[in-house]
Amino acid sequence: MSPKSAPAAPASAEAQLKGFVAKFDPKVQRVIRAVRRALRRRFPTACELVYDNYNFFVIGYSPTERPSDAIVSIAAGANGVGLCFIHGASLPDPHRMLLGGGKQTRFIRLESASVLERPEVEALLAAATAGARTRFATAGRGHVIIRSVSRTQRPRRVVA
Repeated sequence: MSPKSAPAAPASAEAQLKGFVAKFDPKVQRVIRAVRRALRRRFPTACELVYDNYNFFVIGYSPTERPSDAIVSIAAGANGVGLCFIHGASLPDPHRMLLGGGKQTRFIRLESASVLERPEVEALLAAATAGARTRFATAGRGHVIIRSVSRTQRPRRVVA
């Protein structure tokens, strides 16, 4: 790993993740926690790949420890939380929910975790799962992996 990032021991990864979330305004913290709970229920065997980067705090959901196998991620900044579909540009999106214009990734904004319950978002999650190169295990439990932590970061709270 590069000098700006260091692996965390599995026992401390959850505590470290909670510390990253604590940097945000309380409202954003609540959304991150609720969305994470919902995605853990949906992907119980997923590896949660955590990045506390310069621009965003990210939790990727992958069937393996390889970032390239991730299908979705939570991305949070001072102004809110989004759900990124790693291969969103290729997903069917008849309701035009997906935002962004990159060659690969698309996202939706999440005011709350309840957005994940909308049928059109559920369809996007199902399509992303079905299109995954690597399938999620059907048994077992996922774990948290701290992939990188940037020494410098944009503010995680709205600056007045």
